[in-house]
Amino acid sequence: MTLDEYKRKRRFDATPEPPPEVQEKSGHRFVVQMHRATQLHYDFRLELDGVLKSWAVPRGPSLDPADKRLAMQVEDHPVSYFDFEGIIPEGNYGAGTVLVWDLGTWRPLSPVPVNGQYLPGTDAEAKAMLSKGDLKFRLDGRRLKGDFALVRMRTRRPGSKGNEWLLIKKHDAHEVEDYDIDHYDTSVLTDRTLDGIAGDDGSREWRSRPTSRGKLKAAWLADAVAKLDQKKAESAGKKGPSSTRRSAKKKQNKRGKQSA
Repeated sequence: MTLDEYKRKRRFDATPEPPPEVQEKSGHRFVVQMHRATQLHYDFRLELDGVLKSWAVPRGPSLDPADKRLAMQVEDHPVSYFDFEGIIPEGNYGAGTVLVWDLGTWRPLSPVPVNGQYLPGTDAEAKAMLSKGDLKFRLDGRRLKGDFALVRMRTRRPGSKGNEWLLIKKHDAHEVEDYDIDHYDTSVLTDRTLDGIAGDDGSREWRSRPTSRGKLKAAWLADAVAKLDQKKAESAGKKGPSSTRRSAKKKQNKRGKQSA
């Protein structure tokens, strides 16, 4: 994927999004943007090779290793998109409200653990892992910290575009059981909510809608999300009553500990 696709989808005389310029010197920043478009989702982006490698995550990232979040790889974005926050006008690709939900730095991890630990890796290893479909990395953000993996799904379903990945939290000191992403609904840059950024009747209308993410228009995406939900429900059904009570107690205790 290149910035050609990013450029093709946008009319820069009608959207405040930054132009498609490749950064000459690449860093190691990451950003997660909360995006209220056709349906609410999160855009996860890693800076690599002068662009932001990007995935759309319908239910957002999680600090719970039990959560395997569907992540749809999309076109690369310019690095200047890193702190984009605002409104993409109606009639434009991705029309809706965007806020910076998290940001920080990331580093690739070695593809093979040493004594059970993943050591810092190189950009060359990161590109090789991306090509293979199994990228391991460490985040140091304001809300997301610790080791993660992006794993490409081996699907051959009709309509599949081959861009379906899973975003998975690794077990480490930063994991949080039953992580509640809805607890955090403000920008880490401006402390505004999506409604505060939108500032119009449309934002108030959205709040009155059901709390679900809404109907996913793409049949292949809706099917992938449904299958993940089914697997999670089946896994939860295998827990005994005592396990369920412990999980509920931990969740109750956790709510008082979480902070932005």
